[in-house]
Amino acid sequence: ISHLATQSPGNFLFSPVATIASTDMRLLLRDDVFVDFFNTFLNLPVFGQTPTFSSSTGQWNLWPELPSHLHLSPPALLAWLEKHRLPHFCKSSLCLHLVLCQKLLGFIRSGEAADLLNWQSADQWLLEKCISGSQGMRHFRAFIQGTAGEELTDFWLTTERLLGLDESDKSQRELYLSLIHRLKATHLREGSSVITLCTTIVGSLPKARHIQSMSNRRDILSRMQEQALFMLQSYWLPKFFIHCKMGIEGEESCQPLLQEYQERLLQANWQKPSGFSETLPTIHIQRSQGVTGPYCSQKAKAKIWALVKKGRDTQEMKMSSFQVKPERQPGPAGNTRESHLDKDALGSVPQQSDHPANTSFGGKGGVSSPRSLRPSAEQVIRLEDLCKEKIFSNLPSSAPIVQLPSLKKPVKTLGFLPWALSAETCAGRPFRDFLKRQDRPMETHLLDLWHDLEEFLPVVLDSSRENSFFLRHLIADKICKNYLEEDSIEKLPLETRTLTSLWNHLIAGEFSPWIFRAQKEICKLLCCFYEEFLADDDRTFLQFMSPRSDVAMPEMQGHTADRGECFLLSQRINQTLKLSQSLHGTSNLEGVSSEYWQLLAARDLQKGGSIQAEVEPLLCST
Repeated sequence: ISHLATQSPGNFLFSPVATIASTDMRLLLRDDVFVDFFNTFLNLPVFGQTPTFSSSTGQWNLWPELPSHLHLSPPALLAWLEKHRLPHFCKSSLCLHLVLCQKLLGFIRSGEAADLLNWQSADQWLLEKCISGSQGMRHFRAFIQGTAGEELTDFWLTTERLLGLDESDKSQRELYLSLIHRLKATHLREGSSVITLCTTIVGSLPKARHIQSMSNRRDILSRMQEQALFMLQSYWLPKFFIHCKMGIEGEESCQPLLQEYQERLLQANWQKPSGFSETLPTIHIQRSQGVTGPYCSQKAKAKIWALVKKGRDTQEMKMSSFQVKPERQPGPAGNTRESHLDKDALGSVPQQSDHPANTSFGGKGGVSSPRSLRPSAEQVIRLEDLCKEKIFSNLPSSAPIVQLPSLKKPVKTLGFLPWALSAETCAGRPFRDFLKRQDRPMETHLLDLWHDLEEFLPVVLDSSRENSFFLRHLIADKICKNYLEEDSIEKLPLETRTLTSLWNHLIAGEFSPWIFRAQKEICKLLCCFYEEFLADDDRTFLQFMSPRSDVAMPEMQGHTADRGECFLLSQRINQTLKLSQSLHGTSNLEGVSSEYWQLLAARDLQKGGSIQAEVEPLLCST
């Protein structure tokens, strides 16, 4: 295998700038791998309507359900998906992983791969089953975690996003330059894994940094991306295949899968899978079961959140203040020094138990890791006290007037808003687009700050990754420059103490619990606008699904669902968010365990795919 890594990519690669094959939903739904990634995307809790599609039956399941008296039109649903979901999917990290997954599958299915790696059709079938879908890509990324393969994958994904942008478009130029700076701070630094392994391009790279021509820069990055992909295909995929075979052999629940693999080995002319259905079952929508009330996704979400919250409120919420693990930092003369937090940085700020970095409704923190954090103190606080805490008493006098949600009554949406915003990070930023359309520059600016802080957390809390020191300083400098400098800080309607504390720590690239406080303040400011976003999403959905009917709008009493339905929905959304965050990078990938093999045994891309497989083990354990 090792000698393949030094060969030219040759004919194994596809176009370096890839997009999804079509914008025609009927055509896309014939691809089982696309359906799996798209289902994962649709179930992220940032959205109002969260439908799921089953390839085997052609059935769409809506949640919340529409009133039962309405005529459900599949063409109208597909038109709504094409206009109001697919564009956001194309901007999401899930779509980037879909493109990478398709390229890896293309290599697995190729005759060249079979010849060079001595793969039989049964081997190709098994590897395709292991890596297909969002769950398969998470397994692959968990396998290469901490290796050069992880750096090659991150470089490929970042470059894929960058090459898909038009730097001459003012609306895209800021993101384009941000990605360029990110690459220079990480993968394009001298001595990085990407520079070391992409040997055919490295000679021309230093000159490329000073070339003004965008076409030359694109050409160099494109060729480096091809080389990185070839390394993943020819070296890391075969290693992953061996890993999967060994794991399946040792897992009891995978014995039927192993038996089918062995049977395929005995049949030399077994037809190779294509992953694309020539025909699609007649698309239909599952009828509502006696739903008569008005349609309202916000109230439906609140009911699910109340079910999850009820289980958590029976116990006291334990609060931990954390200390960043000392990190070895490069000094000016090659020496190293340890970085410590200020001794007063922790414990002096009221923290929140449900900070936005948590991966899921009932899950553990996504960015905190035993490798990078250790508890130094514990404080018990009830969730009700957190909801009543007032944080707007010391707004700067120059702060613009922003409509705030009333704190006199509990705001149900505020409880799940941090998780909705975490999901928005993985979903192509639909809430941000809504704020832009509503001409809300201050709220858009606050949302950008929330997301930049969210991006900073996993980098600063996990120093084990290559070039994490340079990346966290890059992100911290960006936050300070865009939000916390003197001319900007006076315009933000957050507590002066919060902003000042953020500046004091981020200017040094340090972790601070004030990040959680700032995110909490932002959530309170954005809560009412997120409710407007959900209401707008509901109105748009109803206009497509029932253009000639008078359907009660979201302001009225909403959807009803029994406890069992709410539990299943909460688990599905919970696991979908966790899966998406691990691929996006806002939560740590867990190490490969027996759970991966159990999920593989349960996964069928035509019957719910990754999100169904994630929920089934939970149901079996209850």
